[in-house]
Amino acid sequence: MARKRVYAAAQPTPLERLALPVDAEVFLKREDLSPIHAYKWRGAYNCMTALDPAQRAQGVVCASAGNHAQGVALAAQALGVRAHVYMPVSTPRMKQEAVHRHGGAFVEVVLTGDSYSDAAEAAKQHAAESGQCFVHPYDDLHTMGGQGTLADEIVMSGQGPFDVAYLQIGGGGMAAATACWLKAYYPEIRIVGVEGVGQASMGAAVAAGAPVTLSHVDVFCDGTAVKRAGDLTYPLCAALIDEFITVSNEEVAAAIESLWEARRVIAEPSGAMGVAGLLKQRAQLSGQRAVAVLCGANVDFDQLAWIAHHAGIGAARKRYYRFEMGEAPGGLLHLLETVLEGINIVEVQYGKVDTRRAWPVIGVESAPPVLQALEQRLTELAIPYEDVTSAADVEFRIINYEPDLFRLPFFLTYEFPERAGALHDLLVSIRDTASICYFNYTSTGEQVGHALIGFEFEDESHRAAFLKILPQTGHEYREVEVEVLRRML
Repeated sequence: MARKRVYAAAQPTPLERLALPVDAEVFLKREDLSPIHAYKWRGAYNCMTALDPAQRAQGVVCASAGNHAQGVALAAQALGVRAHVYMPVSTPRMKQEAVHRHGGAFVEVVLTGDSYSDAAEAAKQHAAESGQCFVHPYDDLHTMGGQGTLADEIVMSGQGPFDVAYLQIGGGGMAAATACWLKAYYPEIRIVGVEGVGQASMGAAVAAGAPVTLSHVDVFCDGTAVKRAGDLTYPLCAALIDEFITVSNEEVAAAIESLWEARRVIAEPSGAMGVAGLLKQRAQLSGQRAVAVLCGANVDFDQLAWIAHHAGIGAARKRYYRFEMGEAPGGLLHLLETVLEGINIVEVQYGKVDTRRAWPVIGVESAPPVLQALEQRLTELAIPYEDVTSAADVEFRIINYEPDLFRLPFFLTYEFPERAGALHDLLVSIRDTASICYFNYTSTGEQVGHALIGFEFEDESHRAAFLKILPQTGHEYREVEVEVLRRML
């Protein structure tokens, strides 16, 4: 029945081979190509179609962080059913607009609370007071039955059998239904449930022997940010899923980048979690046939900057190091020439805070073996350093400096080509005339880098010499405005 109901609303989505840096055959279920760019329409439509005429006439209510709401809105419009949709206040704007677009006049959106759990509580109260049916996003057999049709399509594709499937878990509806369907046709398949660090409610339930409520959930992967696993989905997931793993937000960002590079599709964070789990276990997949579900692509545009910045960290090719060195002219140049030559520098955070010692933070990006060799070389040369990739002050770019220590400071914004060695060239050109007292640079992915740099000089003659040399670098620069400099110093 689920198959008949669901395909009255939309067509199956494709299962495609995915080229990833993995020694395995990987297939991707493209739920991003569905009517709402996510799989949630399947469960919502099946659930609402199963209602009797009196229930439809009464209307429905649901709670969602975005995709289930769109599915309910799509079904409401198609079936002529009025729906109250409760969403967290923090729901991305594009998902709110999509609900209105799919549901039109049949949908009323109510923003409430800071999480899905808050919205769900309000929605259930509304349902109890109004008599409207609550369309659950995962903990309902009709919802699960509809969501499981994506697994039916995987089987019907003829690409199987598969050795392993990576299924993201929020409340567990899609994972439970898909695992059930896949195991029925491929009894030997290994099912890996993938949860986000800070939102692993199903893993917590399995460990405790019953659903438990998390005190807090991380909402970067908003589509799976569920505090408590479902009462119906928990026993199914516990019985059908062979292994539960967690992935960090940075690993999810790396998976989004991999999907962009392989398919030119931008997945939403929860949509890429299955691929993130697959990449995390790539060493175990040699010679196997694996399948993952791209379950949604409703990413909020504002998230892209964070994703791009952290993808390299999740892929283990980007690191931030805090070095300790003498506060003397040419110190940074010496570091570049000694150990960082040829390594792509993507960020510099430095401010003078002492007359004798300096602690610059330098972000580098290269292949993991290169970074391992860098750390080994730093140790061999006894250069003090620490990995501060996850440090809060580095993450939030807090650059401490003591302007009272600056000697004849001169600040400018400087443009240089984004290539290895560009920073080195700048430091070589000014080493005999100036020292750096402040450096703020982060790569933005453009062909040209932009940095805010503070220079200091021993005396006016060195300053004058520097100002003559500066135009000879051949790059664009601009002195910082007096008003800005006054605020900084």
